[in-house]
Amino acid sequence: MDLTVLFPVLDERLRLRKGIETTVAYLRKNSTIPYHLMILDNGSTDETPEIAAQLCREYEEVEYVRVNQRGVGVAFREGIRRNRSEIVGYMDIDLSTNIRHLGQAIHIFESCPDIEYINGTRFSRQSDTKGRKWYRKITSQGLLILLKAAFGMKCTDAVCGFTFLRKETAERLVEASGNDNGWFYTIEFLLRAERMGVKILDMPVEWQEDYNTTVKVFKTVKNYLVQICRLKREFRKEERAKG
Repeated sequence: MDLTVLFPVLDERLRLRKGIETTVAYLRKNSTIPYHLMILDNGSTDETPEIAAQLCREYEEVEYVRVNQRGVGVAFREGIRRNRSEIVGYMDIDLSTNIRHLGQAIHIFESCPDIEYINGTRFSRQSDTKGRKWYRKITSQGLLILLKAAFGMKCTDAVCGFTFLRKETAERLVEASGNDNGWFYTIEFLLRAERMGVKILDMPVEWQEDYNTTVKVFKTVKNYLVQICRLKREFRKEERAKG
């Protein structure tokens, strides 16, 4: 078994080196499987490309890819398209999700062949979330309520920033999902997986708020609402077509 970790980035000069070095150090110490780290740059205008190029020279396991469009969704799709490993997934470059969960995910895929999809969750009773700002708690919980009401979502988080899948499952879900470029793509990806009967493990994680986050909360929430309505219409059309 081998692994590819995708890191979508945009203007991450302050966090890129630390994120990559921490991940490489962890995998070298705690894993025996071959691994590949793919930096997917969504159009950075700072020193991110130069730092990424230097990291590629220092670590043969690291690859830099310049993506022509902005957004986590388009970066995720491009990473899956380029992936050649048996296991593929993405993490936030700030490593808000404790890096030890990467080792846990590898072990699960090795020992549980029926598991196709690991979805990190900050909201399980077993999760440990620290430093979460009050307004982001409200928006996150509100999003969950909407997703459960509109789609009957079973998982307890949809945008944790820690998702890993088997290669064939990832490719099948890309084929089934839409082309939203933003964070909502990862939500649709999860909802499609549930509808398609993919075996998902909702994995509790230790998660630390990053106070330098570049996410624009209100713009993101507005997009979520628009995309929820769009996806609800699509699901209805698909159900009518089947029936």
